[in-house]
Amino acid sequence: MTDLTKLTIAEAEQGLKTKAFSAPELTQAYLDKMAACRKLNAFVCETPETALAQAEASQNKINRGEGGELEGIPLGIKDLFCTKGIPTTACSNILKGFVPPYESTVTSRLLAAGASFVGKLNMDEFAMGGSNETSAFGPVINPWSKDVPLVSGGSSGGSAAAVAAEMCAGATGTDTGGSIRQPAAYCGVTGIKPTYGRCSRYGIIAFASSLDQAGPIAKDARDCALMLKVMAGYDAKDSTSAQMPVPDFEKCIGADIKGLKIGVPQEFRADGLDSEVAAYWDKAAAMLKARGAEIVDISLPHTKYALATYYIIAPAEASSNLARYDGLRYGNRVDGRHLEDMYVNSRTAGFGKEVKRRIMIGTYVLSAGYYDAYYVKAQKVRRLIRDDFAKAFEQCDVILTPTAPTAAFPIGDQSMLKNPITMWLNDIFTVSVSLAGLPAMSLPIGLNAAGLPLGMQLIGRAFDEETVFKAAAALEKEAGFRGGK
Repeated sequence: MTDLTKLTIAEAEQGLKTKAFSAPELTQAYLDKMAACRKLNAFVCETPETALAQAEASQNKINRGEGGELEGIPLGIKDLFCTKGIPTTACSNILKGFVPPYESTVTSRLLAAGASFVGKLNMDEFAMGGSNETSAFGPVINPWSKDVPLVSGGSSGGSAAAVAAEMCAGATGTDTGGSIRQPAAYCGVTGIKPTYGRCSRYGIIAFASSLDQAGPIAKDARDCALMLKVMAGYDAKDSTSAQMPVPDFEKCIGADIKGLKIGVPQEFRADGLDSEVAAYWDKAAAMLKARGAEIVDISLPHTKYALATYYIIAPAEASSNLARYDGLRYGNRVDGRHLEDMYVNSRTAGFGKEVKRRIMIGTYVLSAGYYDAYYVKAQKVRRLIRDDFAKAFEQCDVILTPTAPTAAFPIGDQSMLKNPITMWLNDIFTVSVSLAGLPAMSLPIGLNAAGLPLGMQLIGRAFDEETVFKAAAALEKEAGFRGGK
């Protein structure tokens, strides 16, 4: 039998419908691949018994001619999504042993559509990081690593690595400043951050509430479309959830892009942009032009302030959101002589270095003497960044940029570890999109001279994921790069 883990979600669905193989056989193939690839450290909790039981139930539905849109498809779930009866820790010691009594809306919808869950995926602690090195479970190793272990990207590094190594058919991720797109680029797979409000945040452990957004990571654009259609939709449990209809994104795959205007912002040719990334950016524009699209130069003048703005707003919201982890109500507790001691001891032992850094920054910018000077000003700049995109979209339909300035770098890179700002610069092309709340997809465009994947990013108007999928599918076809290792 063909290696079933090589199939895309769309191909697997077809195979299940035609009875070429069964849902339990498909799930077992992924479980076997998970066991063979444990050295990558992509999963922090494996659920083989649950996955096989779900697969058996799916097969019964398929035999009856029933089933949901993802019936029998094995998925991995980022450890930020609450899963009822399955440990959910945000890869932090402070939530060690926490088992949610409820299910997040996104995972509920995936289950209702017939998906099976093979396990919880590694990530940067509380989604704070760009390399998956801040996880309490240790770093994820990029499947593309050769002589030196490479980072998988963050914070959804486990999700991207698991899809690339074919340990699951697709995976959930979350994106606050690039946490779906950047790891997808590093691991040679496809991921989309939908418009803010498109997917419910209910049951997703919060990092920065005005930025966090769930999305899928999969082998290609079609698979992302299949997953996003199920994941998206209004949810009354989430006050930021948008009451917008969810299109059938799959219908956009293969659509003609003749006449589509592709914007190229010159401000994104920043210092530090790898020459091979820049060359592939030009090549991607030429590929889209060859399919009938029109390339137009655009300007996003406030891009240079995006990183500074993001690293004021996101830590401020994190400081507020993480105040609930006090060792008293749930999660890990370290006792002390009195209540304040317990708070200090629990948070000191429970949080890692990067999380503590961001809490301190966030608390500082929200303090009485600095709130107006930093936080309020950052919110004003955020509006200017959003306005830049609005003006740009008067000239174009979708924007093309690199996803990250370089390919994946080695785990333990001292230049990154000694200076956190160097690490934060990896988000230079993604944070402005998050600040504006727009949809953006990263897809693999090719390999650099070292044989490592590089990703391109397509940005769309708010709630216009359809155009993003249309352009992504066209670029994907021209590039001829099949996602995965």
